[in-house]
Amino acid sequence: MREPTFWILTALTDQARHGYGIIREAEDLSGGSVRLQAGTLYAALDRLAAEGLVEIDREETVDGRPRRYYRLTDDGATALAEETARLTRNADTAAARLRTRPGFALAVPHARPATA
Repeated sequence: MREPTFWILTALTDQARHGYGIIREAEDLSGGSVRLQAGTLYAALDRLAAEGLVEIDREETVDGRPRRYYRLTDDGATALAEETARLTRNADTAAARLRTRPGFALAVPHARPATA
């Protein structure tokens, strides 16, 4: 899963959001490392909807313009959980390896020990 997709799905975990809301939430959650452009977002949302990971929750008109809200599906939540587990395993493995390198023990102070 690409990083923008990860943050789009993460932005939708707690509530349905419209496009600009997804852009803002993804940027906030990622600490500013992901800054989605509208074209990129809507192409991703179309792809994610086709894959069954998100769906349209509702549409409304605001100031004469249509606003579409998207929500995470159960399949989307499962895909996000699987990706989160994969990333955690990868980070845990790297942190464990770094702890064996002299002088790097302090470089990963919040790392958790790797689990079997």
